[in-house]
Amino acid sequence: MPTGLPDIYLASASPRRRTLLEQIGIDYRLLDVSVPEIPAASESAEQFARRLSLAKASAGAALLTDQQRRPVLGADTVVVIDGKILGKPCDRSDGLHMLELLSGRTHEVLSAVSIVAAELHTTLSRSSVTFRHTSAAERAAYWDSGEPVGKAGAYAIQGTAALFISHISGSYSGIMGLPLFETAQLLAHAGVDALTCAWAVTTRLAPHADNE
Repeated sequence: MPTGLPDIYLASASPRRRTLLEQIGIDYRLLDVSVPEIPAASESAEQFARRLSLAKASAGAALLTDQQRRPVLGADTVVVIDGKILGKPCDRSDGLHMLELLSGRTHEVLSAVSIVAAELHTTLSRSSVTFRHTSAAERAAYWDSGEPVGKAGAYAIQGTAALFISHISGSYSGIMGLPLFETAQLLAHAGVDALTCAWAVTTRLAPHADNE
């Protein structure tokens, strides 16, 4: 890019969101933001996810100078069962309790995405995930693997937890933490064509035939 600026800034510490942006060829730089992840008493899961995604994007945008100005993306993912938001487990006991709640049942995963640019845009992906019945021994072994730590609902669909998941409906990337279909639409509103970015990356990486 002639300006030396990235396509976007990412206001998230999630390695999964970084992986997903790289999957579609988006050049990004990270912004270190800290937003309290505590739902308000009267807040629905959808309102909570939307508010956090916007708060992260807005906090990131506040760190930029006018010369650095590019779209800032923030996202938040929540797991919901029985109307209850399952956030990141605070300890082993909490994580095992979450995994027990999910066992043999279907839950919702809501992933909100916000982009702060010339205008502000927010959208939400809603998916459902069904777990097979899991035993206490399986849940304990999974927790002890370390994978559930720092994950909403105490599991990662792209990891070993895939062994527990019998069915999903919705967005796989959204369940991971960044719904790519919705994200691409928001990027387009902000003037960033994800397909063009991905094509440029592919072209740069493609081997060149020797001229004879």
